Amino acid sequence: MGENKKGFFGRLVEGLSKTRNNIVAGIESIFSGFSSIDDEFYEELEEILIMADIGINTTGSIISDLKQKVKEARIKEPKECKELLIQSIMDQMKVTEAAYDFENQKSIVLLIGVNGVGKTTSVGKLAGQLKDKGKKVMVAAADTFRAAAIEQLTEWANRAGVEIIAQKEGSDPAAVIYDAVTSAKARGTDVLICDTAGRLHNKKNLMEELKKIDRVITREYTDAYRETLLVLDGTTGQNALSQAKQFKEIADITGIILTKLDGTAKGGIAIAIQAELGIPVKYIGIGEHIDDLQKFNAGDFVNALFN
Repeated sequence: MGENKKGFFGRLVEGLSKTRNNIVAGIESIFSGFSSIDDEFYEELEEILIMADIGINTTGSIISDLKQKVKEARIKEPKECKELLIQSIMDQMKVTEAAYDFENQKSIVLLIGVNGVGKTTSVGKLAGQLKDKGKKVMVAAADTFRAAAIEQLTEWANRAGVEIIAQKEGSDPAAVIYDAVTSAKARGTDVLICDTAGRLHNKKNLMEELKKIDRVITREYTDAYRETLLVLDGTTGQNALSQAKQFKEIADITGIILTKLDGTAKGGIAIAIQAELGIPVKYIGIGEHIDDLQKFNAGDFVNALFN
């Protein structure tokens, strides 16, 4: 595991290079360009954080936290408050150990999110990783509106060596979930991971569909631990945040999977989402391979940013 972890951190550092160039270069120039910590110093700093898609509210929290820390430590030199800034950013992102409780009990994990964010791929990667940990995993293709989603998930299931429950395109998603739950119970599956449709522009239909799925699970598998992960595309920045707000209205989201962080200068969105929604980013994706989806570690993330 150590090697893999180190490999992922290296890839994370590499993947966040666009965001790093966007944020860190600016921050460094402020730290070296200002001789004293004054209002103008804070204003410049604020502007850079907002530009990196950390968001206005979160940036406000980080700056006021930083001011407090600077005051308490009686710091006069801008250079000296870099560590404090890093600490203030980290304080916005806390993922507890309990965030991954679903891995160790009989659970149903729903992945929701709009099409094109990497949802089906994330189902496949998660399934493969849990299988490698010795879990009995099953996936359900409940995104029945896209034939491609069913094919893609079947491919991932075969690759990961896990069972898949699927019906033909256009069938009722709740019926697929019903089948999957029945099979999962019969076979003593540990984790059932379900792909779902993502048509946010048609919010009412999506809401009804998710409610129906929810009713099936509640009725058929009462004691299953429930995890609902929202998949967001990191390259969309603030748009990802507004998607999260909309999904939060229609589903009980327990965590976020943030994909495609390697393709963006807007990596700061990982910080904004957690701070503004109070929903932890549990996994981040920085590539196509099965191990390019990893548990989010705030310390690693911020260190990779300021590496």
